[in-house]
Amino acid sequence: MVLVIVLFFLFMLMGMPVAFAIGIAGAVFFLQQPTLSFTVPVQLVLTQTQSFVLLAIPMFIFAGNLLNETGITHRLMKLAAVLAGHLRAGLAQVNMVLATMLGGITSSAIGDATMLGRVLGPGMINKGYSRGFAAGVIGCSSLITTMIPPGIGLVLYGSIGEVSIGRLFAAGLVPGLLMTALLMVAVAITARSKGYQPERGHAASLKEIGTTFIDCIWAFLFPILLIVGLRFGLFTPSEAGAFAVVYAIVIGLLVYREFTWKKFVKTLEDTALDIGMIMLLIALSSIFSYGLTWEQIPQKLAEYVLGISDTPWVIMLIIIAFLLVVGMFMDSTILILLLTSILIPVAKQLDIDLVHFGIVMVLTLTIGLLTPPVGVVMFIVCSIFECSIWQFLKESWLLLLAIVLVVVGVVFVPDLVLVVPDMIFGKE
Repeated sequence: MVLVIVLFFLFMLMGMPVAFAIGIAGAVFFLQQPTLSFTVPVQLVLTQTQSFVLLAIPMFIFAGNLLNETGITHRLMKLAAVLAGHLRAGLAQVNMVLATMLGGITSSAIGDATMLGRVLGPGMINKGYSRGFAAGVIGCSSLITTMIPPGIGLVLYGSIGEVSIGRLFAAGLVPGLLMTALLMVAVAITARSKGYQPERGHAASLKEIGTTFIDCIWAFLFPILLIVGLRFGLFTPSEAGAFAVVYAIVIGLLVYREFTWKKFVKTLEDTALDIGMIMLLIALSSIFSYGLTWEQIPQKLAEYVLGISDTPWVIMLIIIAFLLVVGMFMDSTILILLLTSILIPVAKQLDIDLVHFGIVMVLTLTIGLLTPPVGVVMFIVCSIFECSIWQFLKESWLLLLAIVLVVVGVVFVPDLVLVVPDMIFGKE
């Protein structure tokens, strides 16, 4: 298995696409095992894509792309401006509120960073924000979407680890809102020190807020209906994805009436590209994961970690440190696919709630999207704002600290994660 891991990292350094690096390295494992038929990896790739639970992923991606074409994004931006435009660094605060509301729609940190950067970025520069700070605002806010349902990372973790996706969706709400609040505080502190001004001179009236909110009500109903439907058994996670697609089409055609055939075709094209990339990763990662299971890596890792300490929070901090390091070199989606089956046995041995563990794991891994050397979101925002990685890190350290504080809070106060799923689904 050592050769397989070495080859994987070698392929990555050579610039090979991640999916092929995982698949080829995993195939080498079978060449080393004469007792295993080489038809097994072919069967693994096929069976991995036939999981009913994983059907939720393409459905949610399709629904998110549909909702973006219905006019909901434009309305949410208007509401965010009404709610936060009167605060210091008003456009940055508007971005934080908008990112939170978009979390229930897009399910993609990379997608959010790209869209918010293109839409709000020019305005931030025109308002006199430093390029590094503007990049940090967009990049850090994009991580909020990983916690607000229906986050794809949570769906992957739940399907691989056989953890309730409904409970995971509910568990992500408080951490997501807490991240928003702390990021807004960090923006306010930075804005005061740099003299950034509000976007509007006064707070909006209750009437203006109410009118704008009603216009956006369908966006807020989306994640609520998903959780309620899962709670009362109206649909499974996969069926919830299909419901989301129907919901998006109905809203676009009958409510806002902005959804056209041209937009539908564009949505299909974007969705096909997104699904192809993710499902290829999922399919080929099954070969790599099989080798880890065959060599009993999860059991060996559990024994090793438990030999260090039997205190749950100590082990959790060790795992977080490990996830932060590996997250600096690989995409969070890939790591969720590779590490979930390895780390869940450790969590079970320590009697750590798997929903709590999943939120900590997914949240920690997404921080890697903002850290060098291969943080995808970091590269996107630095490219959009034409700033160096050093400028990004220098101007964004307070924002990054806010995210780290969320992780620490979630680790040491499990109720931040479990209070909502326990209220909705009952205690396990």
